Amino acid sequence: MLEDLVIIQNDLLKSYLEQIPSGLQQAFDDLHDAELSTSSFSFYTSVSSVFSSKIEGEMIELDSFIKHKRDGIPFQIDYTRKIDDLYDAYIFAQENSLNESNIAGAHMLLSKHILDKQSQGNFRKHNMYVSTPDGRIEYVAALPGQVKEEMTKFYNDLDQLVNTPLSIEEVFYYAAMIHLVFVKIHPWNDGNGRSARLIEKWFIAEKLGEKAWYLPSEKYYYNQHNLYYTNIRRLGLEYIELDYNQALPFLLMLPKVLD
Repeated sequence: MLEDLVIIQNDLLKSYLEQIPSGLQQAFDDLHDAELSTSSFSFYTSVSSVFSSKIEGEMIELDSFIKHKRDGIPFQIDYTRKIDDLYDAYIFAQENSLNESNIAGAHMLLSKHILDKQSQGNFRKHNMYVSTPDGRIEYVAALPGQVKEEMTKFYNDLDQLVNTPLSIEEVFYYAAMIHLVFVKIHPWNDGNGRSARLIEKWFIAEKLGEKAWYLPSEKYYYNQHNLYYTNIRRLGLEYIELDYNQALPFLLMLPKVLD
């Protein structure tokens, strides 16, 4: 029973279902791959990788990455390699089930040129905070001693959701909530946002099929990045004080990807 969820909140589901746009199923069914995709190149995986990276401050353009990835046009390695790593993580997710071991494996891939090898796929052991460009702390994540326990709760809830039949509306609700809870725990030394956005889409694919990989959610979040971060910040400054009753504006962003 989903009433047994511990950390992935379902208290807002009723309000969410009352506000979610109609026609979600038809809009999802209408998703399709792009003509630019080939047997060895995925356009929408490139979109996901580029825009999720741009949210984190990477200075790369989609057109350049497509020329690099699809057509083999050479660019400076520093310009493309972190996005190449994230692309590999998305491909890995498309080929593997969503679970604790594979999430760690995806993080190892996407953090290949971000973190030292010992930190790839392993929980952090240091305090973690998010700061603004002018040096203000805007969020203090779970303490290092809390991370393992909180992630155990997260993975137990995730397994329950993966194995429970859900409507498409419920899938979108829980996908966004999974994204939010993961990024609030902030379990890695780096790569938390990239991981959270990947896991969100991975969950949708697990529940609804491969068309989920055509959702341009990362592009939408990038285009709305000020609102994206505002809605994440609504929950509070410190992990122990988070108020998930403030999560609805964030949760309602995901279905708008299909508008």
